Amino acid sequence: MREEVLLIRETKEGVQILLHVQPRSARRRIDGVHGDAVKVRLTSPPVEGKANAELREYLASLLGVAKNDVEILKGETGRRKRVFVRGVDGDTVRKRFGL
Repeated sequence: MREEVLLIRETKEGVQILLHVQPRSARRRIDGVHGDAVKVRLTSPPVEGKANAELREYLASLLGVAKNDVEILKGETGRRKRVFVRGVDGDTVRKRFGL
């Protein structure tokens, strides 16, 4: 088991994922691991919630869930975030993230 799979914690209702978000990138993508978090690059600036909105939309699209199923639990104003995604399991997240 690779170390990064431990960054995804399964619960009864979904998964919690530790993320390091880099706004204002050339394109949005999952970019491996940054320290102890999954690195996500976004194109939006971190202004007025734009990067958070793009993060929710991107994760929902990538994982095949509704935007309402993606919730930022911690870190709304920072790069380091803990998100909860309802309705998916850890294996699905690992596969779609390429981990």
